[in-house]
Amino acid sequence: MREIHYDDIVKNVSTMCIEANYHLGEDVMAAFKKAIKEEKSETGKDILNQLIENATIASTDLVPMCQDTGTAVFIVELGQDCHIKGGSLYDAINEGVRKGYGEGYLRNSIVRDPLQRKNTEDNTPSIVHIELVQGDRLTIHMTAKGGGAENMSDLKMLKPSDGLQGVKEYILDIVSVAGPNACPPLVVGVGIGGNFERCAYLAKKSLFRPLGERHPDQTIASLEEELMTEINRLGIGPQGMGGSTTALDVKIEVEACHIAALPVAVNLNCHASRHKQTTL
Repeated sequence: MREIHYDDIVKNVSTMCIEANYHLGEDVMAAFKKAIKEEKSETGKDILNQLIENATIASTDLVPMCQDTGTAVFIVELGQDCHIKGGSLYDAINEGVRKGYGEGYLRNSIVRDPLQRKNTEDNTPSIVHIELVQGDRLTIHMTAKGGGAENMSDLKMLKPSDGLQGVKEYILDIVSVAGPNACPPLVVGVGIGGNFERCAYLAKKSLFRPLGERHPDQTIASLEEELMTEINRLGIGPQGMGGSTTALDVKIEVEACHIAALPVAVNLNCHASRHKQTTL
């Protein structure tokens, strides 16, 4: 049994929180540059250039790229031959968030009670999903998920008879309704299958995959590309100002489901698609 100390998790999570908010990933920057070459609108091109400039300033001056530094969301792959020493995994992650958001001067965006609205003042509790895997490693995937795009996300229990066409129409409808409110160009995360809560998790999980990386199943990969084309024909464009770049990418995760159900969830991410990964 391999041991990983609580303090090492705190240190790594703290660093991930700061770096995710200061340094936009190379995959997102590459998607911006690709979009500029394909964008039909001059206004759209100008906005994309401004987004690159904004990300560059944030990275150079070590400041957050957006005022919304997000909910800290983690997907943790915990090896079954790995033991956490010195404290619980949940406590270590939350302490790392508390430390990172404080030392990085990142905005605290979490309220303890959804009705009383009192800020916890340290951006905890974070949201942690744990997947038990083979091996003795601990891999932590982190995203700082902005509130605007999250608010425009949705889930629907379709009928099996709605089929693939119903799935496509639903996804396009959600992106259309979101319009400029989700801060496009978007990354569109889709979960298909599972059940009510699992479907939402799949949509969220899909957003952790790097931009430009297609699903390993060719059928799903083709559906991602088809939806990407259809979404970019909606004309919403960068920041909702019109254009041919409404989405930088579409990600889909699928799982088995009940014979009477066809759950579909859409989790939108704004252009500040912040995701980091570390393995201990």
